[in-house]
Order: sequence, then structure tokens, then C-alpha cells
Amino acid sequence: MLKQLKYLVLMAVMAATLEVKAQQDPIFTQYMFNIQAVNPAYAGMWEKIGFISLVRKQWAGIEKSPFTQMVSFHSPVFNEYAGIGLNVINDRFAYEERLSIFADYAYELLVTPEKRLRLGMKFGFMNYKNPLRRYQLYPDYIFDPAFQEDIDLKFLPNFGIGVFYYDENFYVSASIPKLVKNDFVENRNNYSSLAEVRHFYMSGGYVFTLNPNLKFKPTAMMRGALGAPVQIDLSANFMLNDRLWLGAMVRTGDALCFVAQWIFNNNIRIGYAMDITFTEIYRHQNGTYEFTLSYDVDFYGRSYLRSRYF
Repeated sequence: MLKQLKYLVLMAVMAATLEVKAQQDPIFTQYMFNIQAVNPAYAGMWEKIGFISLVRKQWAGIEKSPFTQMVSFHSPVFNEYAGIGLNVINDRFAYEERLSIFADYAYELLVTPEKRLRLGMKFGFMNYKNPLRRYQLYPDYIFDPAFQEDIDLKFLPNFGIGVFYYDENFYVSASIPKLVKNDFVENRNNYSSLAEVRHFYMSGGYVFTLNPNLKFKPTAMMRGALGAPVQIDLSANFMLNDRLWLGAMVRTGDALCFVAQWIFNNNIRIGYAMDITFTEIYRHQNGTYEFTLSYDVDFYGRSYLRSRYF
């Protein structure tokens, strides 16, 4: 009975998604450690080749709840002003599957000797499928014409833009990762089962040095999409001995989050995040968890020219 109740909750959320006919991009709690996930201008910002992997399980304990996997790559090219990147995201929700592959390019302009402006573009595609006839509709397998035909694999190209302004201790980021609004009518009843809407992201942060062994980094992110309320993340993060990040974050209308990242050396970082939702679904799930592993390769033999606090 409990399992059926949890599955019913999931189907209600899925039905709401179809009702607004808008597919939301996945949310990452550890965005402050991988801004490239939402902004192509961040690609290749640092002096080493970097690899980042992420696994996120949302609403653990509910069968077929959202599950996201991501692998990112970034590298400087030609000189310290240009960078490239690649993001591969596999996102699943119930029987819905979305595989996104996007390449990034960024170029940096000197505003002053200390302040820099990066401009970025991303190009790629999403493969989407959703076998709608596999869903068990409640109550009593009620008939719904929107679920009468499967969505086979769909190829949806897109592109996006971003800007990133920063100095040694401060940054401001703005981006629209997908500018093209992909939608289609899939079945004979003229029900549109998919619409990609434009998301916009704005974020910023500042690093305060409280003492030689303690730094404080408050950050904020605002994200929005057509058909969904604007969300704001407000976080407070502390860095101990240049090795350990500990932070807490509030996501408006959604969750209280906790973040930690351990820096083994200049090459390896491991991160963990936990979201505690205060929405109506909290009674039916066991939390949301996110793990990251990043590794930098000193391929170019350069030393770090700038501190890496974001």
C-alpha cells in the first residue's frame, strides 16, 4: 500500500509536468562548484584540463523518481583567454529519458588588469523519449488521450549563450543555456507532450577572507522558466584551511540544502549535497542526494594564475 501511495505521488507530479507542457532542466545543488553546467562562459576558465562527474537522486524512496547523471569536461585552448567544454547529461523521470550533449566555447576579455569578462556559447542536442502507454493511471487506469501514444526517440538541437564577469574574489554569471523553444504535436489527438522552454540563470558570489585559515563565500542564484515560478538559491559557504568547503542553502519554495566539498589536492575534489524539501512531497520520500567527483589534469604544465574559489 505504501509503495502504491509513493508511486501515485510520483504520477501526480508527472501529470502536473504534462499539464504545463514544459520540461524543466535539472537542478544542481552544487552549482557553485560547476558553473559550466548552466553557463558556457565558464568553460576553460582555469589553467588545467578538468573532468567533473555528478550523480543526483531526487526524492529517494519513491520508485522512478528523478535521477540525473552528468559528465563535464573543460580546458583552456590556444592561450589563457579561450576555453572549450563538453556537458553530457542523462536525466530520467518515471519512464521519461532525456540525453543531452552540448559543447561549449568561451573567450575572455580584459576589462582591467584584475577584472575579466568571459563570453560563451553552447551548441548541442537532446534526445528525448517517453513511452506514455507504460504509465498506470490512477484511479482505476482512467483513460487519458495524452497517454495513448509513445514518444519515440526525438532529436532536438539547441544552442545557448552566457556571460561571466569576475575578479580574484567576486563573480557574476548570467546565461540562457537553451534559446530554441522545441515543441511538437505527437499524437493524433493533437496533444503536445513536450515543450522545451527557455531557462535563464543569474548568479553571483563573493569570497571574504576572515583569517588565513577561514574564508566565507555567500552565493545566490536565480533561475526561471516559462510556466514555472522563479526560484532563488541563497547559500553561505565556509572554506577551512583551503581544503574543506561547508555550506547551507535555502531554495525558495522548495528545500533546505547542505553542501560539502573536500579538496584532496589541486587535482581531486569530492562533493556531497543533501536537499531536505519542505513541499507536500516530503512525507513520501527520504531526501535528495547529490555526489560529485572532479579531477584536473596538468596537461599544459601551468601553475595556477588565479585562486580557485568558484
